[in-house]
Amino acid sequence: MNQTTIFWPVLAHVLLIYIVYCVLGRRRYGAVRSGEAKAGQFKVRSTEPASSITVAANLTNQFELPVLFYVLCLTLHLTNGVNYLTLALMWIFVASRYFHAWVHLTSNNLRLRSRSFFVGAVILLLGWIWFALHLLGVV
Repeated sequence: MNQTTIFWPVLAHVLLIYIVYCVLGRRRYGAVRSGEAKAGQFKVRSTEPASSITVAANLTNQFELPVLFYVLCLTLHLTNGVNYLTLALMWIFVASRYFHAWVHLTSNNLRLRSRSFFVGAVILLLGWIWFALHLLGVV
């Protein structure tokens, strides 16, 4: 299998980050334009209006658990550990991040959000377990 295919899920996640940045910019701009907020309120998150604070929180989320995703993808590539299973796991992880972001930016349903986070975390854990087995030469 072509080892560089692991970078397609990485690029898909990078796209998600830029999408969330765009949503954040639009919500902040809209809040200022509508009078809901003043530009100075964005200096401190505690004074940011509700219309954009969830987007800012989601953006932070995209740099927490996904750090492990990026490291795993790079290490899989470097050790020739990319196969159909690892690639599928990484795509499922990215899909869970898209779903998590969608829920967070729309309904903000905590039950759905936490479940999608859990699915992504477990999928990533399975990827790390597979990587450890790969290093041991078991798989």
